[in-house]
Amino acid sequence: MTTNQIAQGMNIELEGKIYHVESCVKVSVAKGTPFLKAKLRDLMSEKIVEKNFKVGQIVNEVNLLEHQLEFLYPEKNGYLFLDISNLEQVFVSSKILLDKINYLKEGIRLKAMFYGGSIFSVELPQFLELMVAKVEEINEKLRVSNATKEAVLETGAVVQVPLFVEVGDIIKIDTMTNEFIQRV
Repeated sequence: MTTNQIAQGMNIELEGKIYHVESCVKVSVAKGTPFLKAKLRDLMSEKIVEKNFKVGQIVNEVNLLEHQLEFLYPEKNGYLFLDISNLEQVFVSSKILLDKINYLKEGIRLKAMFYGGSIFSVELPQFLELMVAKVEEINEKLRVSNATKEAVLETGAVVQVPLFVEVGDIIKIDTMTNEFIQRV
């Protein structure tokens, strides 16, 4: 496939890494050859990079398979999941999960992308409801509007919550931004 065929939503391979095309625009310049400017998300590190391509340059399109996995329990150097589609157990390395491990508890389902028979990346649901296990002690006289305190959730994640949140409360968290949404 050539760069002329790159479109938003595709997955491509460059220099041994898999990228998701977030956006792409053809740029025409008054003097010189046109080129393609693309924003790519590295599926391993989740980092966004910008890349310029020559028109007609050869790139490899990658077809990733998507599976739903349910978290079972931690194992040595990783975590064990159940593949919902075929009921097989799947081991996922902590290198792939990165900071997503802070939101894992039994029964949490996530989306996993497979490439060449192995897991390439995982994506948590955007919102999770989790119990507060511990909260930071605050000064009783503190009455500033929009004041927050630190809370540790049942999974080990640490988030900032409003002062009214207490131990035992179930709260809704945005896993993409690591932010408190509401008390449930």
